[in-house]
Amino acid sequence: MTGLAVYEEIDEIIGKHQEEKTPLLSILQEIQERWRYLPGDVLGYVSRKLDVPSSMVWGVATFYSFLKTEPAGEYVIRVCCNAPCHVNGSVDVLKTLQKELGIKEGETSRDGKFTLETTSCLGVCGVAPAMMINDVTYGNLSEDRIREILALYR
Repeated sequence: MTGLAVYEEIDEIIGKHQEEKTPLLSILQEIQERWRYLPGDVLGYVSRKLDVPSSMVWGVATFYSFLKTEPAGEYVIRVCCNAPCHVNGSVDVLKTLQKELGIKEGETSRDGKFTLETTSCLGVCGVAPAMMINDVTYGNLSEDRIREILALYR
């Protein structure tokens, strides 16, 4: 990902966060919101602009499950697999999603629309099993409900 316009946008993002005590995570989140992932050359650029080791930038980018260093789909689906969701059927939720989307966990659909992931907890145990599509959480999932939800994004 190269080009003067890209780096100018990144400079703007960095500028918005320069007053923060520890701006790196906020900067990476905003960059990912813009491009849906964190390209390697962009991480190197952020490292140089913030004057921090590239290992620190890569460490943050790869530590958090919500940050991606590979292209992700327009809609990232995260299925909760923590104990309450597991007991209430998260395995079936994952199987239904795999069948409906034609992809496995960790994959992105051919059309680039969906990426399917699992996560340890979404914090909505009262409506288990649950999943999140980008920033929207859905609970009390069944096979029919999953199909209805996916129809909203197709």
